[in-house]
Formats: sequence, structure tokens, C-alpha cells
Amino acid sequence: MYGILPIIAGYGGLFMAKNASFDRARKTKQDEFYTQLSDIEREMRYFKQHFNGKTVLCNCDDPYESNFFKYFALNFNRLGLKKLIATCYAGSPIANRQLSLFDVSGEQGDAYMAVVTQVRDTNGDGGVDMCDVADLFRSKENVLKKLKGDGDFRSPECLKLLDEADIVVTNPPFSLFREYIAMLIEHQKKFIIIGSTNAISMKEIFPLMQNNKMWLGAPFQSGNAYFYIPEGVDTSQYAKGVYDPETRKVKFRNCCWYTNLDFKLRHEWLILVKRYQPEIYPSYDNLEDGININKVVEIPCDYSGLMGVPITFMSQYNPDQFEILGLSREMDLPGKTGMKSKFIEDYFAQGGTAQISEGHPDLCYYDSNGKCVVPYRRVIIRNKHPETPREAKKL
Repeated sequence: MYGILPIIAGYGGLFMAKNASFDRARKTKQDEFYTQLSDIEREMRYFKQHFNGKTVLCNCDDPYESNFFKYFALNFNRLGLKKLIATCYAGSPIANRQLSLFDVSGEQGDAYMAVVTQVRDTNGDGGVDMCDVADLFRSKENVLKKLKGDGDFRSPECLKLLDEADIVVTNPPFSLFREYIAMLIEHQKKFIIIGSTNAISMKEIFPLMQNNKMWLGAPFQSGNAYFYIPEGVDTSQYAKGVYDPETRKVKFRNCCWYTNLDFKLRHEWLILVKRYQPEIYPSYDNLEDGININKVVEIPCDYSGLMGVPITFMSQYNPDQFEILGLSREMDLPGKTGMKSKFIEDYFAQGGTAQISEGHPDLCYYDSNGKCVVPYRRVIIRNKHPETPREAKKL
């Protein structure tokens, strides 16, 4: 089932605790990762105000198996939904194993769609559960049927459903993450989806975040996300401690929620307690007025120039507090140059092994010990409201 967990590049996979392992999953297009209901519940609480009167589409979710479908079906009335639509693609290894629950004839692996327009207590037990949802499918008050095509989210049949939707919520295929995002943007859809944090630096993704067309949602609890892997999927690639064979759950640290729906947490100001000191914050050798920041907590409160921060900054980015100017390698700013020949000479004299040469576009600097440093890709930001430096206050 493509898309039970989106991420960096493709059909449903997420970044694992070790990027090498995740990269193998990406290359083999292993996308069968199933999001836990608890993670969905925890994330959706930040967006409840957006769902009233809306049609929600889960277009990478088998209605028989998906916790996304289950969450919205069980909370249909509480959220005030107008309609819930879920589709899955043909060929999912566990699709339709619960066909008997819905009394629908079909073969395992068929592409189905479910359309829910009402949810109520059908058996009079005082609550709503999935048995009530199933009863409404059996009575034809809600619609459950096979799709004509294979259920691929790019198919004309599924694109028509996309146009009908107001908000898309799912775990898309990680191997097609860029294509999936492009589709949502083209169709001007609101969305809440899962993806790899490494996708932030993709050339198709970062400009959207820089221009506030999409951003990160609330983080997974403790920074870890656990996804279920169905029977029949190869798990030999996962390192010890990453995959639990008893629960069939794999742990990912490098994944996040992406959205273009605003929420309160996005506008919380980052508390800055450090002050700028030239001896602590090295200046880039090839970016005028730019300093390097190794940790988000070390961003100085009183620096008004350019700052290069780790990509992890994006999880705490407040557009009211900071301006994003670009990525260190890709951006072209006044005062930025390629690496100088003197830096390259010093770098290799100190035993550097990276493949860099004069004019290389990455940022670089000399640390307090005179060592040549080429930091990992940085997000270049500016504080919109820097405090007045203490020296200036004295004057």
C-alpha cells in the first residue's frame, strides 16, 4: 500500500535511525510503513479548527487497514466533517484482509475507495466504533467500492477525488514524495502529511518552506516515530534496536509532519538567551556579515546579520521572528563568494579530505583554533527583531 508513511523520496518510507538503512529502503522503494493511531491523534489535535465542514481525503490509505481512515471515521462528528474519502492502490500486500468486516466481495490487492458522509451509533450501545462504520457501509448509507483503475494517487480517477477534497491527510509514498508534494501544490490543496526531515533541503521542497507555502507540523513525541511493517515485507536491512521483530515496529528519528495549515505552535517565539561574541561565533570566510551557528539553542539574541543554522532549525521556525534567506550551497547573496584558494590550501594542509576546490559554493570558516571548517548544509536566517547589543546600550 503506497503511502502509509511518506518521506524523503518515495512511496511511504521514512528516515530511519540510521540514514544508510533508510537510503537502502528508499532505493528499493520499500514503502510499507503504517502510521500509529496514537501519532495521528497527537498531531491532529493541533488542527481541529480546520476540519469543520470540510472534505478530507486520505489518498494513500487502504480503508480496511489505515489508521488515518480510522481516526477520521471515528471522529467524523466531533470534527464536523462534511465527507471522508480514502483510497488505496492495487497490490498492497495486506490490503482488503478485512473484507468480511464490510461484506464486500473482492480479491486481496484490489484498489478500493471508501466515502463516508455520516457516522452514527447503529447498534445502540451508546458510542461510535468501527462496527458502526461497517454497518453504514453494509446498509449502503456510505459508499465502499472497487476503483476502476489501480488506485495510484496520480491516476485520473484519484485526481478527480483530490479536486473534490479540501484537506489531504496521509502518509504518502516516500519514493515519490517530491512528486506528491508537487501534485498537492498544483491542485492548491491544504494538507498534513508525513515525510523525512531530509526532504527539507530538496530543491523542490525548500523554496516552498522559505516562501511560507508549507512548513513543519508538531514534532513526533520525543523525536521518535514508530511504524508498523506488515507480514511479508523484508526487514533484514534494519539495524539492531531499530526494528522490533515482536511488534513488527521500526523506529525512525528523522521524520516529521509537513503541512500548509496554520497552527498556534508555529508562532511560538524561540527563546534566545545567548549574546553575540566574535570569539564564540566564527564568521564565514566567504559570506560577508555571516556567522556560523552549530546549535539552534546557540542563536544569539542580539545579532542582526546573517546566521547559518542547522536544518533542525526548521522545526522551530517562527515566520514572525525570523526570515529565511536560503540554503548555504544554493543561495546567491550579496557578499557571498566561492571558497578562496587560501582556505582550500589551508584545508588540505590540515588533512582535510572533502572533495572541494577553489570556488566551491559551500560556506566555510576558520574556528577559534584556526582549523578550516566546512559545516554541513546550513539554513541562512536573519532575526527580524534582534535585541540591542549591550555595547550599544552603554553608548
